[in-house]
Amino acid sequence: MSLVQLKTELRQELKLTPQLMQSMEVLQMTSQELLEYLSRQAEENPLLDQSDPPERAYEELRRQAGWIDGGVRDRATFTHEEGAPEAGAMDSALESLAAFLRDQIHRLRLPKPLSALCEYLAELVDGDGYLAQEDLDGLAAMKIPQALTDQALDTLQSLDPPGVGARSLSECLLLQLSRRDGADPVAMDVAARFLPELGRKHYAAIAQKLGITVEAVRRAEAVVASLEPHPGRAFQPAEPTVYVRPDVFVAELDGELKVVLNEYYLPRVSVNDYYLRLLKSSDEKETKDYLRQKLRQAKWLLDSLDRRGSTLRRCAEAALEAQRPFFSGQTGDLAPMTLSSLAEGLALHPSTVSRAVRGKYLQCRQGTYPLRYFFSLPVSGGVSRQAAKQALLSLVREEDRKRPYSDQDLSRLLADRGILLARRTVTKYRLELGLGSSAARKK
Repeated sequence: MSLVQLKTELRQELKLTPQLMQSMEVLQMTSQELLEYLSRQAEENPLLDQSDPPERAYEELRRQAGWIDGGVRDRATFTHEEGAPEAGAMDSALESLAAFLRDQIHRLRLPKPLSALCEYLAELVDGDGYLAQEDLDGLAAMKIPQALTDQALDTLQSLDPPGVGARSLSECLLLQLSRRDGADPVAMDVAARFLPELGRKHYAAIAQKLGITVEAVRRAEAVVASLEPHPGRAFQPAEPTVYVRPDVFVAELDGELKVVLNEYYLPRVSVNDYYLRLLKSSDEKETKDYLRQKLRQAKWLLDSLDRRGSTLRRCAEAALEAQRPFFSGQTGDLAPMTLSSLAEGLALHPSTVSRAVRGKYLQCRQGTYPLRYFFSLPVSGGVSRQAAKQALLSLVREEDRKRPYSDQDLSRLLADRGILLARRTVTKYRLELGLGSSAARKK
């Protein structure tokens, strides 16, 4: 019996050539990564020459667009994805939680010993709004009467945001539930005794121990889920400052909005003439083979740079065309535009567009933004997600700080503007914008 078999089959394979891999790598590089990459390539390949970037052209661009500041902005000025409406800048971070608590304590006009102890506890509250039991135990070692400690703790836990000063998640949730009118006793029982079981969705076991129905447990779960497990979240500090260099400018030049690639910081890369002449004149096979290999690599790099610039320019020009009212200053809102629709319009694969815009930034008169900011799925009402966030931020800025809007109020007011968002979506966007709850915003 023969063990040899012949079989014919059709199979489709994608093989990435070195040129294609390099092109994909260069395409998705950020400006800083590309600068470092070119420096390494110049050290490894003697056929690559680098010359200084064109300063005169950059100064001419700055003369026509005076708002260009050299292309360095901190993170707080470019995260318009987070909802900043003016010049791409977000509001400054909210005041610290400890300062917020101290302000409330001062307004209570407490007796001095009690006020001093409350302020001390306010400083011990961690970033999530919790107190460590060991910190409270340390007060006994300081010879502070237990009655005074209990009174100070009760006072602290009565402040906003609800749940602050809790020593555990269960206590945090109970503090919030106790402030609600007609507090649900089942929800309070579940929060006090059955959080681990609730997390594992052991509804039947909870129902049996409480002598209620599974449906009642599910209703209690919905109530508990609506609470804030991290009451200090809105007061947590912003992320550390990160500096970026815009990859693209959109500027009005000669009376027309145009896309300009920010290649002014990159060295000019070319092929060294001396080694080209040596390649033609040398009779040594080893030398000619080495130079041919390095010449191929240099040409691949130059082609990759051209392809990166061309793709990035096309993506930015498409964003300019789709969002022209925004760039011209007619509106602060964006039109819905998806990455897939852009890829289809440019006859590019969506992964190519994704690589081209990843980590890239665009600077215009309004500010500096991630290029991905201009791609947004529409929400109910036909507006973009960024426009919905903009409207939400506008409502919060205009509210009466003595009676700030709840998330349900914000949902209703947005609906009046034709933006239909569920309350939980409003909550999500509010947190993404770094805005506190109504209690945290109240003054």
